Amino acid sequence: MKKGINFLLISLLFNLVGVAQQNALPTFITDSIDAYVEQALLDWNIPGVAVGIVKNGEIVLEKGYGIANLDTKAKVDNNTLFMIGSNTKAFTGTLLALMEHEKQLSLNDKVIKYVPSFKMYDANITKEVNLIDIVSHRLGFQTFQGDFMYFDSDLSDEQMFVQISKVKPMFDFRTKWGYCNAGYFVAGECIQSITGKEWGAYMKERIFTPTQMSNTFTAVADIKVADNACAAHSLVKHKLTTIPYGGLDLLGPAASISSSIHDMNKWTTMLLDSGRYENINVLPQAVIKRTRKPESIVGKGRHPFNKSNYRLYGLGWNLTDYESHEIVAHTGGIHGFVTSVTLVPEFELGIVVLTNTDNNWFYEALKWEIVDAYLELPYRNYSKMWSDTYKQRAKADSMHIASLKDSVVMNIKPDFLIKNLAGKYTSNVYGNVEIVVEKKVTTLKLEHHPEITGKLEYIGNRRFLCTYSNPQTGINVFPFVITDGEVKSFTLSVNSQLEFTTYEFNRIEE
Repeated sequence: MKKGINFLLISLLFNLVGVAQQNALPTFITDSIDAYVEQALLDWNIPGVAVGIVKNGEIVLEKGYGIANLDTKAKVDNNTLFMIGSNTKAFTGTLLALMEHEKQLSLNDKVIKYVPSFKMYDANITKEVNLIDIVSHRLGFQTFQGDFMYFDSDLSDEQMFVQISKVKPMFDFRTKWGYCNAGYFVAGECIQSITGKEWGAYMKERIFTPTQMSNTFTAVADIKVADNACAAHSLVKHKLTTIPYGGLDLLGPAASISSSIHDMNKWTTMLLDSGRYENINVLPQAVIKRTRKPESIVGKGRHPFNKSNYRLYGLGWNLTDYESHEIVAHTGGIHGFVTSVTLVPEFELGIVVLTNTDNNWFYEALKWEIVDAYLELPYRNYSKMWSDTYKQRAKADSMHIASLKDSVVMNIKPDFLIKNLAGKYTSNVYGNVEIVVEKKVTTLKLEHHPEITGKLEYIGNRRFLCTYSNPQTGINVFPFVITDGEVKSFTLSVNSQLEFTTYEFNRIEE
């Protein structure tokens, strides 16, 4: 009998030690994280950061650092709003999985069942596209293909469907993963068709409200009028500057949510607690599992130090292995913000990093530092390592742009008349643009981006340097086709962080 009692006591002791070890905070969290973040604000030139960590249902960290607005110097706190960019996608994917669980839809349903106006470039593919395809990036588009048309544009929902149908996918249907923001626009339209409620309203009803995320919004208009919100920041002519939030509502289900670290901690807590928050069943556990089911192969795993074999994609989540542990994560990059959300389900660990400038990789560096700390892996100082790499690349990019501007200064004489550029041009994909030549200034005007113009300057070899009025759109070289002094066509490109593919424009003969 005594042996049995002793065995029970020993077992209980081991269990208590195991629980204590599981809940023990890594020294990086207890001793170093504040200094690490404060140093990063300097190294990366970031105005403000918010960091959230939840573990085993408890908040480990929920803190703001730095300033929310470079102009007002307002401080970041737990309730300061940040745009979360593409971390919006996990919310949309979760909402679709919930609707399937409630038998409002099947994720294998064809999109045209709910939105008959949806069309792909190939009519045969249009008939086959299902809800999984549009949110797991397997439509055949190259990553970001078509995005320039959608962001900051004046397209209506109806026009959006027309523009999507004009984009010829670079790959065969379901053969290659290509990140497609437009797919989430379509998902939002399907949700509205089925529920009779706009995507944002239904999101608030089914996810935000039961998770008590009262400081989380789906429209850009909300962050614009909020009392406690970050400004968007970017480097403009090498100087950190506040910039507009951007026109994101058209692609709302892909990128338009704004939230605070306090609310984002609620989101990760709920997802890690089988869909419960404050004893309320927000989501069935089966819904959460469905969002993490692999649907697309992204590629091989990658990490500078530790083992990772694969990268897959579910319903708004990147799925990968890391030192034999499952990682469920996503990042978000949008005008003036980059963010990350990371779950390590096995450890009931959730990490959120929000930053209010789009010129950093710190949102990923800190995430990996925290993951490594909990997995008891060596400290790497990813922030320092990646900051050095980022600065080297930024310097190379600056030197490249400077060399192009040097070509402008050389005032190279073209073998045609600049005034001959004036006129209207059309693209089968984008629509129309106009080039206006007034005195010595040549300006590009865009049909679907009335607030964005491009200044064209000759750099030789029938090429023009286009400096867009919106720094997010970039500084790019446009090659022109000119025959016997007559301008026939040109190739338009934008910042590669917005879109890799180019647009061909042909002169409209009047």
